[in-house]
Amino acid sequence: AAIHSEAELDTITFSAAISACEKGDQWEKALQVFQMMARSKADLDLITFNALISSCEKAGEWEKALHLLNVMAERKVDSDSITVSAAISACQKAGAWEQALQ
Repeated sequence: AAIHSEAELDTITFSAAISACEKGDQWEKALQVFQMMARSKADLDLITFNALISSCEKAGEWEKALHLLNVMAERKVDSDSITVSAAISACQKAGAWEQALQ
């Protein structure tokens, strides 16, 4: 098995925790893990943001999902079709379709 740097292990570990929260419908816990991750040395990557935005989408937390898109842009993390789809779906579920167009 390959040995990973401490920062890489942190990124993988944090992302796995956020994904587990997302799958368990625990969006608030996912946000708490994300906040811990942001304070650590770990890189906030596309996988992390996708899991977090998907967690917000499942909970209908469209404002948080859109905020996370802005955080991605600020941190220069490129979005992909999964990111955009989850954010649009969060808006759709909350009846905030006008925000999905922005």
